[in-house]
Amino acid sequence: MAKEYLEKLSELVLRLDIEKEVDYRIEVKHLFTGAALYVNKVICASWSPVGLAFKLPEKEVASLISSGKAKPLKYFSKGHVKKGYALFELPEKSRPSRWKGYFVKAMKHSHE
Repeated sequence: MAKEYLEKLSELVLRLDIEKEVDYRIEVKHLFTGAALYVNKVICASWSPVGLAFKLPEKEVASLISSGKAKPLKYFSKGHVKKGYALFELPEKSRPSRWKGYFVKAMKHSHE
C-alpha cells in the first residue's frame, strides 16, 4: 500500500514543480502505510490512506481545522493527534494546483 502513496506523492511533487520553490533538497520516502516529503531530511508533508497532510504554523493549522477545511492528523484511528499538521481528506478529488501553496508553506515552515 505504501508504494501507491509513494507514487502519488512523487507524481504530485513533480507535477507541481515545487522543487523550484525552495533552495532545499527534497526527497519523497516511504512512511508507515504512506509516503512523506522531506526537505533537508525534515518531514513537511505526507500522503497516506487518511489523506494529504502538511506541517504548517500552529495558527494556520488551527484556522484550517476550525473552518472545516482540514482535520487533525492521526495516522491510526486510536493514535494520537500529530500536532502542527493539517490533514486534507480525499486529496485526489481536488485540483492538484490547490496543494502547491501548502507544499511551499510546509517546506519553508520546516526550516524556520
